[in-house]
This record gives sequence, structure tokens and C-alpha cells, in this order.
Amino acid sequence: MIARSFIRDLLHRVDIVAVVERHMPLKKAGANYVARCPFHNEKTPSFTVSPGKQFYHCFGCGAHGNAIDFVIEQTGMGFAEAVRDLAASVGMKVVEDKPDAPLRKRDDDVDLPALMLQAAQYYKSALKQSETAIAYLKKRGLTGEIAARFGIGYAPPGWQNLASIFSNYQDKALLATGLIKENEEGRRYDIFRDRIMFPIWNERGVIIGFGGRVLDSAASSGQAQEGPKYLNSPETPLFEKGRELYGLFQARKAIREAGKVVVVEGYMDVLALAQHGVGYAVATLGTATTAMHVQKLLRHTDNVVFCFDGDDAGRRAAWRALENSLPQITDGTNISFLFLPQGEDPDSFVRKNGREGFEKLLGEALPLSALLLRELSARVDLKSEEGRARFLQNAKPLLARITAPALGLMLRKRLAELAGVSQSELEALYRIKVEPRPQVPQKLARKTPSLARKILQLLLYQPQLAANFDAVLPDSPHIEFQALKQLLEFMGDDPHIQHSAVIIEWFRGTAHEALLREVGRELFMWEEKKLGDEDMAREFAGALDQLREMERNSKIDALRSKSERQELTSDEKRLYQQLLKREPAMVEDRKSNAV
Repeated sequence: MIARSFIRDLLHRVDIVAVVERHMPLKKAGANYVARCPFHNEKTPSFTVSPGKQFYHCFGCGAHGNAIDFVIEQTGMGFAEAVRDLAASVGMKVVEDKPDAPLRKRDDDVDLPALMLQAAQYYKSALKQSETAIAYLKKRGLTGEIAARFGIGYAPPGWQNLASIFSNYQDKALLATGLIKENEEGRRYDIFRDRIMFPIWNERGVIIGFGGRVLDSAASSGQAQEGPKYLNSPETPLFEKGRELYGLFQARKAIREAGKVVVVEGYMDVLALAQHGVGYAVATLGTATTAMHVQKLLRHTDNVVFCFDGDDAGRRAAWRALENSLPQITDGTNISFLFLPQGEDPDSFVRKNGREGFEKLLGEALPLSALLLRELSARVDLKSEEGRARFLQNAKPLLARITAPALGLMLRKRLAELAGVSQSELEALYRIKVEPRPQVPQKLARKTPSLARKILQLLLYQPQLAANFDAVLPDSPHIEFQALKQLLEFMGDDPHIQHSAVIIEWFRGTAHEALLREVGRELFMWEEKKLGDEDMAREFAGALDQLREMERNSKIDALRSKSERQELTSDEKRLYQQLLKREPAMVEDRKSNAV
């Protein structure tokens, strides 16, 4: 495990401009550099690199990150491999943590990805020692190359195998990984037992969860199957099923090269397709396709093909994917649906017909508009007035979700034709006001950030401001205040931080990573303001004044509440009067009722 302090020092040493220019040319544009984004097709440059913040950001597809993230995205390397590559480029020797060293400075800030990686390495090692598991994978036709590429492993039978690799099996951090559970008696046990293990990576190459499949050998030998056929990690600070896609990390390069992505339903489908040369396949993780899935896919390509079985379950899954795709579509986006022959899944089909046969079938996929019209028509009798009225009623909420102007227009025309009415009659009936989807960036649409978020933005934009933080944070459970508290603690431990990229990298894998990455994207808003050091200092001072006002109002409310229950002491009365003297007039009007 690479030492966190080394990663911090590495990001201080490398220059993200030089890192990006190893792969693509950049053009100077003011304080930043710009180029056409390497992660999606575009004609005008929307990819910006900030040397001051050591971040890249694409205003088109939303790609964002530091030098490590760029190397991972561009080359397909894993996190550790990308760190070693960057270290070699600046002549640094990678420093690793000792196995028994604490993973973080603070007990409440454990490196969960490091624990997940440790478990993945154990499962890979266990696979090599299990003839039964190896025989199962060979029976499914998987090669060692594919198994290694996707990190396939095996969780042996037994209730506490992970105790052999984690020195403290009772560590509370292990519960947060989703690898173990605790029963009512407080006894802990491994969640995954006697299963083929599929590590799940996020887009940055970090293992965030696992999928486990039972071996067919248990069923064939007459043994009772323990648990479901497929078992996914539970929701954790790292893992949210509705946001993640299996195989996306490995498929990114192939998606860019093919110009499309195929979405299938199972781990083995992804592996079989990859083995037969279809490397641009991903899978949902035991859930229906969500809007977040669609958003994530459309950041990588404008051509998404959902591949489902041809049975009723496959049709239902396709319809849910269609519904969640409608608000995400833009004119130029191509979302389509492929239904496999009865009794086939992508795994079995590609093994029988190879890459050529599968890709030929992909060419027959139904466009989203065709599927929508086909399904709506199949549910009613278009020969009767009642059926056509029902048809229009069913279509109305779906059309209302489409924000792509041209596609919405085309569908309204086709719906009118099928229903036997004119387009103007249909639009009058629906009373739909179609608004074009806002394009990025929309300066006027920005919401005013909360106070905590504004302070986070200021500290990340100019870390040296932390030295002037002298206000008291409210005891709030809100995630933004919790993140701000952790951020200030970290910056207090290391007052010489130069770049916001270093700060956000430190929080990789923690509960606050997603929020800080969001705030990191917002730093480009501050770039646009072109504020000088004095302006930033005034913004920060104003934010601290607001915090002090919150603290003062909190004290006033506490004293007022106490005074309603009992007599205040003389010191409390004196403090209360002092606080009220600085309070706005509206509070002065209430003070006579407080004491």
C-alpha cells in the first residue's frame, strides 16, 4: 500500500500541465490551458487544465480530477500503477506503508480502498489454491488473461477467513467495507463464502465493492445453496449500486475506440464479451438502470445500447431503462435496445457466434423512439377511439420528460399520426411547453452555495486562508459542515499545502470524497471571478463573520430557552445582554419576552 504522505508529496512535485501534455497538446488561454477533451468527441475545446489548482475539468462531459486521475482515465492504469508511473516521471521512489502501520492519521478517517484492495488480493490468492473454483471458470470458458484483467478471485468456505489478513477483525472500519457483518450477539462473520469474487472498480480505478457468485458444484452435488446465486456488497461509504457499473473502468478505452457502450445484466456477460473482443460492455449491479447510470454512460459516449433477454423480464428491464433515459437524452444522443433470441444471454450468444455475430446483432438494435412507440402501441387497441385516447394518455408523461427539442418534435409527429390527430391538436391537448436542455455552463442558473460550501470552495481555492480561520463551527450533522470540520483538521496538520488537488486526493475513499470532488469542480467558478488575494481575503472574512453570527444566535437561543425554564445566573444575564446589543433590531424587539 502506497503511503498517503508519498502521494501528497508526489502531487506537490508533478505538474499537471506537463502530465497532460505527455498525451495531448494544450493551448494557453489566460492563466489556464485548453484543448479538445480526450474523453468525449467534441469540435470546440471545453477541456481546461489549471496549473494553479493542479486540476483538469471538461465543461462538456464533466470529466474532472488531478494528475493521478488523468493518467488513470487516459491510459486505463490502476491507481497504484498510475502513482508509480507519475513517480517515475519525476524521479521519485515510491514509499509504501508498513503492513502494521495505521492507514490514516485519524481513527475516523480510515483508508477503506486500502482494505478493499487487501481483500481483493486475498481472494485472488485463494483462487489460485482452489481447483474447484479454477475448474468452474474454465468450464465457463474464461482465460487466465481475462481473470487477471478483471481481478477475479475466490472466497473460500468458512465464516472468518478474512481474520487471517486483517490483524484486528474487530476493527469497526471493517464493518464499513461491507465485507463482514455482525450478528445480534456481536459475533462477526465474512459476508462472502464459497463464491467466485468479482471486484467492482469505480472510474478512478479504486475497488469499492464485490460481487460474489456461488459455484455450480454445490447445486450439482445436491448441497443446499447458501444465499442468492449472486450477492453484491451492501451499500457503504464507497459503494452505491445505483451509481456504479461493473467493468466501466476496464472498458473506458474500448468505449472511446468503438464509439459506443453495451449495457448488459451480468458479470459473466461482461467477461465473456471482453474475452471475445467486445471490450466496450458494462453491467448494472443487480439493479434496474438508473438515471445516474445513464448520465455516467453518456459522459463516455453518445451511443448507448442496452442489451436484454427477449423474455418478459427483459422487456420490463428495457422499459425502466427507457424511462430513466428520457430526461438525459440530447439531440444527437443515440440510445437503443437489443433483445437477444429466446434462451440466450450475451455470454452464451457470443460464445456460439463470436464477436462478428454479436456485433452484427448490435446493428439491429431498436432506437429508443421505436421501442417507445412499439410498447405504447402494443398496450392499446389503436383501431378504436378509446384505445387511441388511452394511447395518447399513456404517452403524455413520457413526452413531458424529454428535453431534447428535435427528438420531442419527431415523437409528437409520430404519436399524432398513430392516434389519427394533427400535431397541433396533440400539442393543444398535452399543453406541453418544451424547454431546451440547458447547455454547460449556465452562469445564470447557478445556485447560491450554502455558507459551509462557500467556505469549502474558498479553502480549496486558496488553502493558505485556513491559517486565518478563527471562528467556531456549529455542531451540525449536515455533511457540508462535517466535511469542513475534517478539512480544517487536515489542513491544521499540514499547513504547507499548496494545491487543492492534494487536499482532495487525501480524502480519496472517505465519506467526504464525493462532496469535495464536487466542490473541486466548482473551483472553476472562482477562476471566472478573477479575484485577487485581497478580494479572496474579504470573501473569506465575510464568511467567517457569518459563522460568528450563527454562533452568537445559537448562544442567544440557548439562553432564551433556558430563561423560559429557570432563572439565569447574573453572569448568564450579563452575557445575554452583551449578545443582544450586537443582534439585529428584530431580535431586540423580542428580548423583553426572554428574561
